[in-house]
Amino acid sequence: MLVKNWMTPNVVSLTADKSMMKAAKLMKDNKISRIPIVDAENKVIGIVSDRDVKEASPSKATTLDMHELYYLLSEIKLADIMTKNPICLSPEDTIEKAAALMMEHNFGGMPVIDGSGKLVGIITDSDVFKVLISITGVLEGGIQIGFNLPNTPGGLVPVLDYLKDHGARIMSMLTSSEPPEKGMRHVFIRIRDVDKSALKKLKADLEANFDVLYFVQDTVHPVSK
Repeated sequence: MLVKNWMTPNVVSLTADKSMMKAAKLMKDNKISRIPIVDAENKVIGIVSDRDVKEASPSKATTLDMHELYYLLSEIKLADIMTKNPICLSPEDTIEKAAALMMEHNFGGMPVIDGSGKLVGIITDSDVFKVLISITGVLEGGIQIGFNLPNTPGGLVPVLDYLKDHGARIMSMLTSSEPPEKGMRHVFIRIRDVDKSALKKLKADLEANFDVLYFVQDTVHPVSK
């Protein structure tokens, strides 16, 4: 899944000569937490977050009067508080890469640029959550089954054949790259809901034939029957 399919285009951006007050108002009005900073050619040169604004703002305990405070805030430019040369993504990068970089650097979002460095979008941790929800199908309910399986060619085939033979309809399938046991892998398969009697039998049969980690029926947003 590519960044270009999940990023927010038409990004709110500012130039480095704009005031911190301008950035704060834009973030509040647009309900966003970060603004890319661009040059005259719309190339990304920095990024400012709501945290940057808060850290640069005077303390509430300041002795400055209102006029002095307003003047001080209007004099703080984004060039003074922005993170310069931020790590950016390409529209052709994967969502997995975006998630890994955000986790590694503790980012809440990253600018997306084209081949010439121009801003074309932004991807945030909320977008990554949307991807996870989408690929798992959890909003449709269903049953997720966790398996501990041999990490060998064809190791998944017996489970898939078993589910097919018992009429289970697979909604999604994920696998972990960091299993706790060498030579094994964890696989998470979501199947569509089945009636209670069939569900009880399926659970018992799977546990008798495979190493089942868990068997959970999700009801995040139950779908009308």
